[in-house]
Amino acid sequence: MNPVFHGVFPALLTPFDASGAVNYNALRELVRWNLGKGVNGFYVCGSTSEAFLLTGDERKKIVETVCAEAAGKAAVIAHVGCIGQDMAVDLARHAKEAGADAVSSVPPFYYGFSFEEIKSYYFALAEVGLPVVLYNFVPAGGARLTAPQFMEFLSDPRFLGVKHTSSDFFLLERLKAFRPDAVIFNGYDEMFLSGLAAGADGGIGSTYNFMAEKYIAIEKAFRNGDLAAAQAEQKKANAIIAALLDCGVMPGCKVLCRHLGLDLGECRKPFRRLTEDQTRRLIAVYEDNKGVGNRE
Repeated sequence: MNPVFHGVFPALLTPFDASGAVNYNALRELVRWNLGKGVNGFYVCGSTSEAFLLTGDERKKIVETVCAEAAGKAAVIAHVGCIGQDMAVDLARHAKEAGADAVSSVPPFYYGFSFEEIKSYYFALAEVGLPVVLYNFVPAGGARLTAPQFMEFLSDPRFLGVKHTSSDFFLLERLKAFRPDAVIFNGYDEMFLSGLAAGADGGIGSTYNFMAEKYIAIEKAFRNGDLAAAQAEQKKANAIIAALLDCGVMPGCKVLCRHLGLDLGECRKPFRRLTEDQTRRLIAVYEDNKGVGNRE
């Protein structure tokens, strides 16, 4: 299968069992569940996966598990972001061996690296031999790259595109105008429709884990010119997202997966569990807005 780099890509959650170990059986079920909904691919070991709370070995086995389950059915983009260049390259080489279709990474963070240092990091990833998706996510500690800096990377065909987790849709449009064949994924779930309108090729998101069907419906309506239907579905998704933002996105996503019959366990500490009241309110909002379908 030639990988399809557009459409709806869940940024996969990481399931844990009662002991806190990665639950690979639940991960396989999560992948199968979303394949059944018709997603185009998966973004693995990114922010939503609690990547920086995982060991290197866990990240590798998660990528192996998803690649094996999705093989021939959907594209896999492996996030390999680390502070250290050598660690990121090691994860990228492993992702290639495991069968991933592309790698992605936040810029190296925390130490305020210069652009030349960031270039060293990304070009080392490109040397591995898989297409590279840049990850623009400044609020999470990523470097604030300028449009010309992004364009410098996109001038090299080894860089597939950008995961654009930003409300700067002018930048999104400029990058797409600079290189029309670059793949630009919208990153904020609540702005999926806005990203499509600015030229995004699809989206990568956390809430896609349990309601990918909404984003598939939004994209279909948008591509068919039915803006009213797309807006109506985005509005329902945003009501659920607002409730998640109020209680905690990753723990809340796992609560809703459990509500739909797929137990992914709890998030790793220092993430906290939702209270009974938060859980009750979140599920109520979901039920009021689930719209186009659910797991049953």
